[in-house]
Amino acid sequence: MKKSISLLQEQRSQLEEVISKGSAAARNIQHAQVLLKIDSGKDGPSWSDGQIKEAFGVSPSTVWRIRQRFLKHGLNDALDRHPQPERPEKIKVTGEQEAQLIALACTEAPTGYSQWSIRLIRKKRLTSIL
Repeated sequence: MKKSISLLQEQRSQLEEVISKGSAAARNIQHAQVLLKIDSGKDGPSWSDGQIKEAFGVSPSTVWRIRQRFLKHGLNDALDRHPQPERPEKIKVTGEQEAQLIALACTEAPTGYSQWSIRLIRKKRLTSIL
């Protein structure tokens, strides 16, 4: 069951300001619009999730997340984007590998080259690993 949200006049003003300035991130503006429409207080239109989906092109799960974040953490949390946690599978070079690359790049370039290139580093790293 979805819980209703009743915005205070101060919160409504803050959301309307975010929308009217137009200088916030598009996501923040969209979340402000959704919050204003799901407001079931005396000044709020109390739109259904379906109406919001049609008007703003957001999924029902997005409306649900905005509502939950507002109820649990407040207005600013419902508007702002959370930083994504680090994903170990996306890390291509470990700290140890980076240190080895830096140490190699700080040495003198091979004979015939004025400096290390990525291609030379790759070649050197592959031969030293095998």
